[in-house]
Amino acid sequence: MKYLIAGLGNIGSEYEFTRHNIGFLVVDELVKAQGGTWTSDRLAMVSEIKYKGRTLVCIKPTTYMNLSGKAVDYWLKKSNLTHESLLVVLDDLNLDYGQLRMRPKGSSGGHNGLKDIEVTFGHADYARLRIGVGDNFRKGNQVDYVLGKWTKEEQKDLPFILQKSADACASFAAIGMKLTMENFNGKAF
Repeated sequence: MKYLIAGLGNIGSEYEFTRHNIGFLVVDELVKAQGGTWTSDRLAMVSEIKYKGRTLVCIKPTTYMNLSGKAVDYWLKKSNLTHESLLVVLDDLNLDYGQLRMRPKGSSGGHNGLKDIEVTFGHADYARLRIGVGDNFRKGNQVDYVLGKWTKEEQKDLPFILQKSADACASFAAIGMKLTMENFNGKAF
């Protein structure tokens, strides 16, 4: 069995350790845990790893967040996969810091990466793992907040969040959505 795990984020060193790039950080953790390496390919950084007899094609789109749909759609088709084999990993302002929420489908919730994927697919019927980054910003400063670096306080718990999120991605492929939601939805630490 084969799956596409798409971590959302923005390319470039200025975005590397920002809240908006937590999707990239999670798939980095997943690939590292399985001894994989990244290669640059069409529209994404790509790593193919094995986990419990499953093949996980992990991508970090190089199209920037707001054009994530193009890369996700390309790699879904290139990998000969259906939307049921896709998991998108992203940040969420509406969840408390460190809160994990996996769902089999849903709305974009205002997230530009998900909006673009939905426009590209024409529907929202694909799994997503939302990772809470909190909403500790003044009204109107949402963009600065998500594109901001992690605070020292946040950095303390970030390794636990990344590990649990990577484990949730692997679990999605190994045991499916229902059990993964029961085991992982909630606070990461």
